[in-house]
Amino acid sequence: MKNPFLVVIYTFLVIIVLPVILTIGMYKDDIFQKKVVQTKKTNSINIKVYNTKTDKVEDMDIEEYLYNVVASEMPASFDQEALKAQAIAARSYVFHKIESGGDKIPQHKGAVVCTDHRHCQEYLDTKTLEKLHNKKWMNESFSKIKKAVDDTKGMVLMFEARTIQPLYHSTSGGKTENSEEVFSSSLPYLRSVDSPYEQESPKFRANMKISKNDFINKFKGIGIVLSDDIDKDIEVISRSEGGSVKEIRVGKSVIKGSKVRSILGLNSSDFNIKVDKNFVNILTKGYGHGVGMSQWGANGMAHKGYKYDEILKHYFKGVSIENKY
Repeated sequence: MKNPFLVVIYTFLVIIVLPVILTIGMYKDDIFQKKVVQTKKTNSINIKVYNTKTDKVEDMDIEEYLYNVVASEMPASFDQEALKAQAIAARSYVFHKIESGGDKIPQHKGAVVCTDHRHCQEYLDTKTLEKLHNKKWMNESFSKIKKAVDDTKGMVLMFEARTIQPLYHSTSGGKTENSEEVFSSSLPYLRSVDSPYEQESPKFRANMKISKNDFINKFKGIGIVLSDDIDKDIEVISRSEGGSVKEIRVGKSVIKGSKVRSILGLNSSDFNIKVDKNFVNILTKGYGHGVGMSQWGANGMAHKGYKYDEILKHYFKGVSIENKY
C-alpha cells in the first residue's frame, strides 16, 4: 500500500503549486509592468498645460513644469528656503486648479493651467530661460531652483482637507492684505499679516512724479474732471488693514484705490498723493496685489533663519503641509 502522506503531497503539488507557477510564467510581464506603472504614479503626475505662445496644449510632468514656473516667478539668487516655499506655493496652485475645475476655464482650452502670468503662473520654457540668462545661469542657478522643487516634491498647502488658493506677490510694503479687501472672497487662510523683512526689495518704496496736466488728463480719459486745485480734489476715504487705499474721492467721484493704481500705473494700491506747484508726487509701498505670500518677505525671513514651512505658515494662516504623492 502506498504511503498516504506522499499521496497528499503529490496531489498538492499537481493541483495547486504547478498551476500557480504556470500562471506566473505566462503573465509575469503584465504583473511586473503594472507594478512599474503604479510606482510611476506615486512619484509624480502629468498635467495638461496650455502654452499661450504656441497655442498648444502640452502634457507635462508637474515637477518638471514647476522647475520653470519657480525659475520664472522668483529670482534664483533668493535663499534656498524661500525657493522651497515658492515651489510648494506653485505646486499648491496647480492642485487647487485641478480640484476647482481649471480645465473648464475657457482660456485654458481643456488644460488645467496656462502659461500666461496675467491669468495663471508665469512659465518660461527652458530655451527662453537660457536666452534670458546664459549657460552659466542654467548650470548653476537653474540647478539650484530644481533642487528646491525636488526637495519639496509632492508637498502642497492644505486647509480643511482641501488644497488652498496660494496667492503670492512680489512685495507687500510691510503688511499683507486680507483677501476680501482686494478680491471678491474672504478666505480664512489669506489674512493680513506683518511682513517685516522686505527692505531689500527694489519695489519696497517708490515715487512717481507726474505733471499736473498729465495727472488731470489721465482721469479725464475715464470721465473724471479735476480742477487745477488737485490737492482739494483728492481725498482718501478708507484704507484696508494692510494699508492700501480702499476708496478715494477724485473730483466728484468716489472710486476704488485699485482703479487709481490701474489708471496711473502704480506699483500697488498702497499710495499717498502729494501735490506741489507743478507736479504730483505719488508715493507707493510694495509691488503687486499684496495678498498671501510676499516673495521678498519670504526671502527676508529665510535670511533671518526661518525654514520654508515657517515662512508658509506665517503668510498662510492655519494651513498644513501635506504630500500629494
